[in-house]
Amino acid sequence: MTARPSLCRNALDSLNDHVLAPGWRDPGIGIVHLGIGNFHRAHEAVYTEEAMLAAGGDWGICGVTLQGDVSKRDALMAQDCLYSVVERGPDGVRVTVIRALKEVLAMPHDRVRLFELLADQNVRIVSLTVTEKGYCRDTRTGDVDLSHEGIAHDLAHPDTPTTVPGILTDALRQRRDAGTPPFTVLSCDNLSNNGAALKQAVVSFARVLDEELADWIASHVAFPSTMVDRIVPSTTDAEREAAQRALNFHDAVPVPCEPFRQWVIEDRFPAGRPAWERVGAQLVDDVMPFELAKLRMLNGTHSTLAYLSMLAGFSTIDEAIAHPPLRALIHAMMTDEIAPTLDVPPSFDVLAYRDALLERYANTALKHRTAQIAMDGSQKIPPRLLATIGARLSAGQSIERLTLAVAAWLVFLRGHADDGTRYDISDPMAARLTAHVPDAPEQLVGTMLSVEEVFPSALSNHEVFRQQLVEAVRLIQHGALQAIGIARG
Repeated sequence: MTARPSLCRNALDSLNDHVLAPGWRDPGIGIVHLGIGNFHRAHEAVYTEEAMLAAGGDWGICGVTLQGDVSKRDALMAQDCLYSVVERGPDGVRVTVIRALKEVLAMPHDRVRLFELLADQNVRIVSLTVTEKGYCRDTRTGDVDLSHEGIAHDLAHPDTPTTVPGILTDALRQRRDAGTPPFTVLSCDNLSNNGAALKQAVVSFARVLDEELADWIASHVAFPSTMVDRIVPSTTDAEREAAQRALNFHDAVPVPCEPFRQWVIEDRFPAGRPAWERVGAQLVDDVMPFELAKLRMLNGTHSTLAYLSMLAGFSTIDEAIAHPPLRALIHAMMTDEIAPTLDVPPSFDVLAYRDALLERYANTALKHRTAQIAMDGSQKIPPRLLATIGARLSAGQSIERLTLAVAAWLVFLRGHADDGTRYDISDPMAARLTAHVPDAPEQLVGTMLSVEEVFPSALSNHEVFRQQLVEAVRLIQHGALQAIGIARG
């Protein structure tokens, strides 16, 4: 494809067909977002731009990368922080240029500028998409993990923090000391009760340093919970080509996504917020019913599809769900084992939600890689699958398909598919989990159930779960496709 000039703000006048609305008023920065990956740019940033178009307000976003890599910062800053969202659905491709992003920083290189913004009273929300591992939590207690290397560094050097709990604690300390009202901390990660989970991590970190500061954060800082939903794969050259064809400009960092999106937000924002409710977000008193439905129905089955697919050889979600026995397995898993654990409002039709998820999974235009979903299993398996298993066992109910999903993760850790194809294990606990992966089902299950960071004692000591997990591992070791066919119901 012929090279085109790069996307920039001077080009906006020629892109009226590819923006949410013309006549953009450049806002001031009101939100700092930690973890500016694809999901945020296809979800919160889009909602926020729409909210500003609907109701105004200075809610421009400064995005921050936390991994030391400056490539995303440099690519976005070179494009005046513009980027395109490439929405792929059954009806075709829609390319939209998003303007809400105002600045991008990379830690630790831009530490001074970051803390300058975090101290600014005009910044009233700090939002996050840093994945479960970014919270640096001890999953057994919910407090910050004092053995975490980054946390140990931040406790020894609280003025130069590198982790989310460290950054938030120091920024809130500075605002308290200056008499500036605190910002609201808004988690947008797939973590059960994410606002409360983040608050516990931050307060427990602060308490090690300063009891009074910890008490002030606990009583003065709002940590609303949210439920976020949009399938957002990794960017490929196909998105860059689609953006260039549509825009006649080169976009180095477009974001692919599905048409569907959802955002449910606990409405606690003492310092104000964008008018997200004007553009489709649900502002509620209690996020938990929606969050559990999404965590268990979508995220739980996504992980199930990912691990079975990595073993069976399906590279994308649409390819996996097109396999009739696997679709039947996921349908039965949602209907018979997950849906009965949910306590949702009467207006929430769980079976309609199930059908919508299956339709979304079948979107052949999206190409959501199973390897991407399979990342960080040690962090994802507990809220997505183990919590549901615990609820089923407490009620004396069957866990056959849920256990098969966990067994698929255990066998996945051997590092190769059924046909011998090798793949990498991307997980914060990879070294420990893959150091010894026994072949014998009893030994494999025993070894993995001893990992307390993943399996709570109530499950690891539950004889029914242990025995069914051994049988599921044995079944999968004879071939994932065969196991899918047997377990589909």
